[in-house]
Amino acid sequence: MYSPGNKRRSGRKEDMVPKPLEGIRVLEWGIFHAGPGASAILGDLGAEVIKIEQPGMGDPIRMLTRFGKANVAIDGKSLFHEGANRHKKGIVLDLKAEKGREIAHRLVARSDVFVTNVRRKVVEGLGMGYPVLREINPGIVYAAVSGYGPRGPESQQGAFDFHGQARSGLMYCMGEPDMPPLVLHFGVVDQMTAIMASHAILTALLVRERTGQGQELHVSILGSAMYLQYFNVMNAMIMGQPVPRHQRSSTDALRNYYRCKDGEYVCLVGSYREGSWEELCHVLGRPEIATDPRFATREDRFANCEALIALLDEVFATRTRDEWHRLFVENGVFGTRVNSPMELKDDPQVMENDYLVSYDHPWFGSSLIPGYPAHFSDTPADTRGRAPVHGEHTDEVLRDMCGYSDAEINQLRDEGII
Repeated sequence: MYSPGNKRRSGRKEDMVPKPLEGIRVLEWGIFHAGPGASAILGDLGAEVIKIEQPGMGDPIRMLTRFGKANVAIDGKSLFHEGANRHKKGIVLDLKAEKGREIAHRLVARSDVFVTNVRRKVVEGLGMGYPVLREINPGIVYAAVSGYGPRGPESQQGAFDFHGQARSGLMYCMGEPDMPPLVLHFGVVDQMTAIMASHAILTALLVRERTGQGQELHVSILGSAMYLQYFNVMNAMIMGQPVPRHQRSSTDALRNYYRCKDGEYVCLVGSYREGSWEELCHVLGRPEIATDPRFATREDRFANCEALIALLDEVFATRTRDEWHRLFVENGVFGTRVNSPMELKDDPQVMENDYLVSYDHPWFGSSLIPGYPAHFSDTPADTRGRAPVHGEHTDEVLRDMCGYSDAEINQLRDEGII
């Protein structure tokens, strides 16, 4: 639909090749992460993203410097804001003012995608609903993100990541049976919602490419959290039984985790291939276990799981985690080390696949950040890109994309529109 011609070229080798979504412009009016995270992913793929923020505080995620007891900011700059708003051009725009909406509508006319997770009654009240924007740009892909979905009695109810974990059943899918509901940190459901929204946007862009037809799509935190648990939900609905919480001492011994000599853990998932049980016992240095009648068949091992787990606890306690991991890799055993997040940077499998990438951030300094998890042979994605200062690109966007003169921009600023 549009060819900006302002492709990112910083001089880095990865910036000298085209990105998958170069030529796509995304306009975002969103807060926190479930919505803005989707356009950040599109930015990873090379889309130009323009973020609208209201005057004053702007996106509240800028102020998120603590998460519970965890400090998530450096020099007052929120890591969460950086993650949700990487790559973007930021503009300040008062959408409550007619002139502010006029600017937004000009941008809609020049954009391919509009993303918002502001509640529908607010969006529609400020003239940014799909029926209005479709009249301005019939080809627009309009992506709305909500807490609980577009229909039903709670369609206007706000929600955050924790609400999605709670409402979807996810809190009862972690931990042991006697534990209370558990919370998963940080923002995993918000990120899943962002991934789901970006997936839906890409699908709608493909439809438009084939048919010329724009459309509205809707993604919710609740729906995304349930889709993340696809087999858990299927099990509950079809089998009529809750997802069994993992009870380490009395479950499948070959789908479990074990403490090693150094206090670290390995994770084991046994192969169902014929002969794999005997091979595992050989790697463990205990071939006699394979001939123990209590563990001869898979059903025997299920029936005597507590005894087998206790035995394997003793075996794994004889070597360190990394020793066991090396044996797993050398012998093709389906087992691996259990990493803490702090250890990821020391894992060669993580680093060699660019699941973490180096980034010399202008504020946070030299660091590692999550890389894009899919590999493209010719049009690679890139997660490196800082978030904008509040209103940083307002003048540039209004001048270059909307055709406002410097005098008009200064007048709009004097009137508090921008």
